[in-house]
Amino acid sequence: MAGAADEAGLSFEGLIARLREVLEEDEDAADIDAIKEAMAMYKSSEADWEKYVHFDDHKYTRNLVCNGNGKYNLMLICWNVGQHSTIHDHSGSHCFMKCLDGTLHEELYRTPDGEESAGPMAPYKVSELETDGICYISDEVGLHRISNQSHTVPAVTLHLYSPPYETCKSFCEHSGTARRSGAMTFYSKGGVKAPV
Repeated sequence: MAGAADEAGLSFEGLIARLREVLEEDEDAADIDAIKEAMAMYKSSEADWEKYVHFDDHKYTRNLVCNGNGKYNLMLICWNVGQHSTIHDHSGSHCFMKCLDGTLHEELYRTPDGEESAGPMAPYKVSELETDGICYISDEVGLHRISNQSHTVPAVTLHLYSPPYETCKSFCEHSGTARRSGAMTFYSKGGVKAPV
């Protein structure tokens, strides 16, 4: 049965309910460990989340699953082959990411400040996130860039941002300079492609 989970795990719907519960319990901040634990309890099954999957040949897509009453956004991000984000911050939000399918490459960067911004940026940590793997980042951790380095296999990730953010800063890898991104938009909401 789609959405079913074993006794030790959560279904996809159960995960959404548990995340809502955790984020409503704590009024001031996200409980990082409780959110990571809930995400770990869900074992990915494409039948659970396939209705939210929308790929684009030219860019990765953000597909809203739940807006969390303004306290968080839960979305699927679909990464076609070779697609990547810019190096970016999270505008004060917590970012949790679970790989649902494929493999993603994450590069972590220190946030440039003052004189450091006049020069190339190099990652201080590089890791691979495989199916059911989870990672966390916030502005206190630094910046990151996510990429699907496969030339044949797309990837899908589940992201939770708390609180939701509308814009972030993108950083030039060569100079370290930052610019404000455009407003965050969703390619689809609730599984329905948004009008252009």
